[in-house]
Amino acid sequence: MSRRFAFKLFLLLLIFFAQAHARLFLSSSSDLVSDGNRDSRDWPEDNLLRLPPPVKESSCQQTYGFLPCTTSVMGNLFLIIVYGFLMYKAATYLSDGSELLLEILGPGIVGGLFLPLLGTLPEAMLILVSGLSGSKETAQSQVSVGMGLLVGSTILFLTIIWGTCVIVGKCDIEGPIAKDSQNTRGFSLTGSGVSTDIWTSYTARIMVISVIPFLIVQIPQVFKPTSGRPLAVLVALIVSLLLLGSYCLYQVFQPWIQRRRLAYVKHKHVISRILRHLGQRALGRLLTDDGKPDREMIKKLFSRIDENDDGQLSYGEVSDLVVGIEFDEIDLDHDDAVRKIVDEFDTNCNSLIDEDEFFNGISRWLSKAKRSGRPSTDAGLHTMTFLIDFHQETTREHDLLDVGGSTKEAVENAKWNCIKAVLLLLLGTVIAAAIADPLVDAVDEFSDVTSIPAFFVSFIALPFATKSSEAVSVIISASRDNSRLTASLTFSELYGAVTMNNACLAVFLALVYIRGLTWDFSAEVLVILVVCIVMGVFASFRTTFPLWTSIMAILLCPFSLALVYLLVYVFGWS
Repeated sequence: MSRRFAFKLFLLLLIFFAQAHARLFLSSSSDLVSDGNRDSRDWPEDNLLRLPPPVKESSCQQTYGFLPCTTSVMGNLFLIIVYGFLMYKAATYLSDGSELLLEILGPGIVGGLFLPLLGTLPEAMLILVSGLSGSKETAQSQVSVGMGLLVGSTILFLTIIWGTCVIVGKCDIEGPIAKDSQNTRGFSLTGSGVSTDIWTSYTARIMVISVIPFLIVQIPQVFKPTSGRPLAVLVALIVSLLLLGSYCLYQVFQPWIQRRRLAYVKHKHVISRILRHLGQRALGRLLTDDGKPDREMIKKLFSRIDENDDGQLSYGEVSDLVVGIEFDEIDLDHDDAVRKIVDEFDTNCNSLIDEDEFFNGISRWLSKAKRSGRPSTDAGLHTMTFLIDFHQETTREHDLLDVGGSTKEAVENAKWNCIKAVLLLLLGTVIAAAIADPLVDAVDEFSDVTSIPAFFVSFIALPFATKSSEAVSVIISASRDNSRLTASLTFSELYGAVTMNNACLAVFLALVYIRGLTWDFSAEVLVILVVCIVMGVFASFRTTFPLWTSIMAILLCPFSLALVYLLVYVFGWS
């Protein structure tokens, strides 16, 4: 029994480890060799033992000739994680260097033009590499990696990150706004949330405008003229570059625009305060029954203010008029208010206000207040009503604009910090440039071995590599100080990041046009349009976001993935 068992074991080992040699018979009978007894062409093919053709061993090409590569699923997954981490470090270095440089040099050319472009460098590198790789066929295959990154970054910021910022930054909502640092209602879907200023709404509108090139490039896809596709790509490229330049200019001049807008609102606030004060002294009768300025009443007010009865109001007499009127809430002192009144009323520039100038000035103010307030059928009897409406409107405008400010503090060791910032920017740029190619190759190879489309791999994986540091920074900032100012800065940063991310479409379009690639990303473009327009329009016309809006935003992420899958693999969109 033991000998028989040993013999069977020997045969089994022989089967597994012994070598055998045979000839390969190809499918064509003419290639068969005769045994000398019978013509090979007469031999029945069914009686031949055929072996499958030899399988070519798949091989990968090392990037730069030395970086590792693999053809296995786990190997490529490992490479994506490693290269993704290095790209994350590159984005972190670029972000840290940008913030340090911004602290030293402040906004303007650096903060508005240079730093936003640096923030998009990792994405631009990956998009460039995906479209410049190898032959035209290879580029057409790998360019979906760049599109996946473009769509994934936008969706990540406007869904998961946006919703998370609402959750971690929530305060109690009382009336139209959320109260700073007051969080007693827990996770109330309607009673807690965040509020932003009006500038954040403007940034959201700019984000919506930034999707115009996506619409342009899709026009031939809608009307099906193949001859017009290169032209549409070129036009979309030009528009994308123009929008990018316009946005950078807006960023450069934004502080100046904000100061001018705030000064205008402060001026309206002064008007409303002075008119209310005069209305109280005139017992609410600044207008006649037909709604025109009451000259007699305004003349009496002038006489009361003109203490020396010389027919002219001096700087001191105007100063006495505004004594007791509080301007603290708009950060405007007493002298500034007096100066604004004299400058506007004194049309002959003699630093004095005569009776006609006073009447004309008050008339202009009343006309402006009437246009802003609710219409009244009896303006004379309800003078104070529309003045109260005007005051409430100006207060609301000021609250939306001036949610706080921070003075620029001097940075210690500015020279060393400037050198450090430049080194961080250089290091981040070098790493991003070096890692972009192997990362795209790893994603493309992983897509091949798993049969998962490269778009979905890059949609999920690459945004976490290029945007995770920025996303974590935004979330930490939103949770650190639950206030309207912090929420405004946080969401403005999100909308600005999406705007610059959409500007990366210019790089993508340039690759498609120069290399003559086919534009077949209708489903992906539709997803960007849906999410950007929905979230952008939603944020453009409101400044308070209850907690339920975070759930809506987060659910848009899986909806986007499902929409792309349905359009491409169910409805056959390309």
